[in-house]
Amino acid sequence: MTDNRACSGFSFPEHARLLKAAEYSRVFKNPLRSSDRLLTILAVTNDLDHARLGLAISKKNAKRAVDRNRIKRLIRESFRLHMPDMPAIDLVIMAKPGTKHAENQQILQSLQQHWNRLRKQCAKSSSD
Repeated sequence: MTDNRACSGFSFPEHARLLKAAEYSRVFKNPLRSSDRLLTILAVTNDLDHARLGLAISKKNAKRAVDRNRIKRLIRESFRLHMPDMPAIDLVIMAKPGTKHAENQQILQSLQQHWNRLRKQCAKSSSD
């Protein structure tokens, strides 16, 4: 049995993740913000040639692990699909309380709007 995910070109490798507390702290210091009723996304440019993702889905906003894991799974999948088009930024995504009640499609639409907004903001800030 073979694993076709690695061959697809759309994997979510370790180098595309924020792993250390210092990486998260850097994003929280002075980020670009994109927010709606479901999610808040913080972003800062990085010195790499690719985007990286960090998740901060708190128990306060989604008490059950199954809810937090569903939200994280949707975010990772959307990021994975959009990663080739993303600028070199580090992202931290935080869920708001209403996210646990949202349908999967609503969360994915919210993320699509955030990706578009962040691409525009990053292009604008890099041209300044």
